[in-house]
Amino acid sequence: MPYTAAMTFVVTEVCILCKYTDCVEVCPVDCFYEGENTLVIHPDECIDCGVCEPECPVEAIKPDSDPEADKWLDLNRRYSGVWPVITKKKDALPNADAFIETPNKYQEYFSPNPGEGD
Repeated sequence: MPYTAAMTFVVTEVCILCKYTDCVEVCPVDCFYEGENTLVIHPDECIDCGVCEPECPVEAIKPDSDPEADKWLDLNRRYSGVWPVITKKKDALPNADAFIETPNKYQEYFSPNPGEGD
């Protein structure tokens, strides 16, 4: 039987400067990690349950099978290895709603700095 990689969910660019954390409270395996201005999902810890995806009010979470998600998988993997875990809901970033549809957020605003975590 051929090896099939487990599916995972990833956080995409939409989360940058918004950082809504509704998703972290529903995650049964605590695979969300907090950066200064975004979240990521550890792809090796995600169990593909999908409960986080509908909780995101800005639709920043995508299954890795989504063409838009492919380019975010490495970023999620890299930063989930260095940022602190987050399991409790926090307030979104100030002016989060104003930045939802801002283009090129990764190039212009992404911060590699860690958040506070729990």
